[in-house]
Amino acid sequence: MIKVTTPATTANLGPGFDSIGMALSVTNTLCAEESDSLSIEVRMPQVPPIPTDEDNLIYKTIKGFYDELGFSFPGVHMIQEDNIPLTRGLGSSAACVVSGLLAANALSGAGLSKEDLLQMAARLEGHPDNAAPAMLGGIVVGAMRGQRLYCSRLDAPGLDRLNFALLIPDFPLPTEKARNVLPSSYSREDAVFNASRAALLVAALAQGEHDLLECAFEDRFHQPYRSALIPNMAEIFSECKRAGALATFLSGAGPTLISVTKDLRFCPSLPSGWKLQFVAPSAEGAVCENITL
Repeated sequence: MIKVTTPATTANLGPGFDSIGMALSVTNTLCAEESDSLSIEVRMPQVPPIPTDEDNLIYKTIKGFYDELGFSFPGVHMIQEDNIPLTRGLGSSAACVVSGLLAANALSGAGLSKEDLLQMAARLEGHPDNAAPAMLGGIVVGAMRGQRLYCSRLDAPGLDRLNFALLIPDFPLPTEKARNVLPSSYSREDAVFNASRAALLVAALAQGEHDLLECAFEDRFHQPYRSALIPNMAEIFSECKRAGALATFLSGAGPTLISVTKDLRFCPSLPSGWKLQFVAPSAEGAVCENITL
């Protein structure tokens, strides 16, 4: 049996829409072995429930891998322990895709490299900012050229001096719904605004210049439009700044917000139904190992 551990991720990092993501210290675990049928055990119930049939995303990824490589697929027995909340903007879908690819690669004996698997994950996800940090760990900047991902893992000195506070609401926000509120085009002013902030964010993280983060995390590509789907978002941003956050941003498509702070005493006043959870960046991406149960 093989075991795959895959981290949560935060994508669209500030102004890095569909291009910058970071792995977080929350993980999903998958144990899997080939079987003569499909069997899925979920050990950490989620809302909405994780499918235990052929609609399960990890199963579909594993079967798709076998089909793409022309291997006969006998079936699979899977045990899932998912700690990443579903539909909260923390990369749960990307974690499933990455877990499924690593599991399929090990179970089938295909022997593909991590780079090959990363390319497959990026194609399946359609954009790299969740898939790349889930696979590689750390902060990853990526761009798709056609069907190929070009990416670089960012060395960010002093990142361990920062704390990342997840502000998680009790309601989901499906990615498709969050995508549908975005405009089909942007003004030159907004394009320059985001390009300058994205460049500043990468430079500030690379140099450990954390005093620049408040400006560097500003965004006009998705946060203003998605704020209508997240009650009290503007007020929470203001409250987090008052409580001492260096910056606050929308994680992925939302609805989770993340505040960057140097103080573990950071405790903003949140509306009912929201919870705060401190996490750390994860330098380690997905890991696959053989185990005996």
